[in-house]
Amino acid sequence: MKATVYYETGKPDVFRYEKRPDPEVGAGSVLVEVKAISIEGGDVLNRAGGEMPAKPHIVGYQCAGVIREVGSNVIDRSVGQEVVAVMPFGSHASLVSVAAMQTFVVPEGLDLQQAACVPIANGTAHECLFEFGRLQAGESVLIQAGAGGVGLAAIQLAKRAGATVLATASSDEKLERLREFGLDHGVNYREGDWVAKARQASRGSGVNLVVDSVGTTLEGSIAATAYRGRIIVVGNAGRAEERCVDPAKLAEMNRSLTGVFFGGALMMEPARGRPLVEGLLRDVASGDLRVVIDRTYPLSEAAAAHAYIESRQAFGRVLLIP
Repeated sequence: MKATVYYETGKPDVFRYEKRPDPEVGAGSVLVEVKAISIEGGDVLNRAGGEMPAKPHIVGYQCAGVIREVGSNVIDRSVGQEVVAVMPFGSHASLVSVAAMQTFVVPEGLDLQQAACVPIANGTAHECLFEFGRLQAGESVLIQAGAGGVGLAAIQLAKRAGATVLATASSDEKLERLREFGLDHGVNYREGDWVAKARQASRGSGVNLVVDSVGTTLEGSIAATAYRGRIIVVGNAGRAEERCVDPAKLAEMNRSLTGVFFGGALMMEPARGRPLVEGLLRDVASGDLRVVIDRTYPLSEAAAAHAYIESRQAFGRVLLIP
């Protein structure tokens, strides 16, 4: 198979496009011919400085493709099925071997490129808003990095639930585009005091919930919430080296701070996490939720794709195509 690998972490140019041995298929696994790879935020962070279980390392959490082989113990998957797979690493390749329980059958009519984008981003957004954020109709939510994959999903899900939706982005152009997905109030974080703008847009009292995937914005996210506000921290797109929180800032307004990792739900609560992903895939297939693909790159150009994501120009997902 062909894969994009690296021998050390660092900037995007650490990638090397190489021929690697085809992965072995275990008794409970399936071999997937990869058709589309969604580059997740964690992929970028891991390439920049994450753990490397082996050298060379193949990074990547998520991809979609066609099953080419099934293990001897697999009874609910078959050759020729289209699936989207979630894994700890290994998606930046033309073939992946994953446990059958780590795959989700793609609903009829759903394009594989769109399917490749759904489980992690949409599952994370849903987890942040509802399972831990406890968002209710009539409440307000501020979504940091609204033009990213999690952000776009969260805007749509929050609006569908009857919330007032605020989001931050790096330009007025991005904020204007977000309105068609359900944005009520946009905040350009590069112009002026974004915390003050967010509080002003929520009638001066602050929002009920913040979903913060940036990390460097955490202090402001806390300040932007109202009495009994909830702050959900997920990811670290801003690469904050330290995220120190003054407990007094939480206690003074009876705020709460929760960290979320959707992979935990899939690993520890599969009876809840798997049906959630399956439902979100159906929502995208039916058009009830939308996936935005900004650009696609050949797998051999993974360095350029990662660099584009790091430039913060993207609106939606960036994909690799083997």
